[in-house]
Amino acid sequence: MIAQKTPRLTVVGAGPGDPDLITLKAIKALQTADVVLYDALINRELLAYASDAEHIFVGKRKGCYSYQQEQINELIVARAYSHGHVVRLKGGDPFIFGRGAEEMDYASRHNVAAAMVPGISSALAVPAYRGIPLSKRGSSESFWVITGTTKDHQLSQDVYLAAQSNATVVILMGMGKLNKIVRIFADQNKNELPVAVIQNGTTENERFGIGTVDTILSIVEENNLKAPAIIVIGEVVKQRTVVADILEHYKEEIVSSEVR
Repeated sequence: MIAQKTPRLTVVGAGPGDPDLITLKAIKALQTADVVLYDALINRELLAYASDAEHIFVGKRKGCYSYQQEQINELIVARAYSHGHVVRLKGGDPFIFGRGAEEMDYASRHNVAAAMVPGISSALAVPAYRGIPLSKRGSSESFWVITGTTKDHQLSQDVYLAAQSNATVVILMGMGKLNKIVRIFADQNKNELPVAVIQNGTTENERFGIGTVDTILSIVEENNLKAPAIIVIGEVVKQRTVVADILEHYKEEIVSSEVR
């Protein structure tokens, strides 16, 4: 008779997209998984760390859901009792607009032990890959990270408050409301404030555009930039030029050394 495995859940942050930006602890969790429930924005190369596990796609895209959140919660508990260790693999960090806490709470209420492995948030890593520091002496003393779409599918009211500050503002899931976002900043007379839009950040498909509050809409249209993308607003966007040139040179050196 095969012993019943203890039902448990590990919510794991997969990082922003580059498969190398996952933590060692996350890899160890995947290697012990019996089931992996994974989202749309994770890099599927990471599933190789759980090659013996069952893989179930439960991702959401705008207007397209393979599973509703309630169904995902139920699936976590059902698979934990039938299979054992469930890894819930989520993009970025599961506690930053990732609903990881909700899933852990649900599992705990159904007597499934739950643990969390933090991930590198796209809010931090994506601007960094483009050479944009979220804080820098003389440019920004703080930063906001705001969801562009609330539970009620509205723009967060925090954007209005952030626009009144001198902080760097990072907006996730906000491309559908970019028109409204730039109007809010323009109403604060910040028409010349630099803005970056970065699509598919840290991946080989990364694309970006840089402009100002007044010009970013036309730049997004010209470059056909779409979700998933991160919006960065603030003086620190100006810092990109020198830093990014160094990063691009470094990447070229890595590629050339690999070819040799």
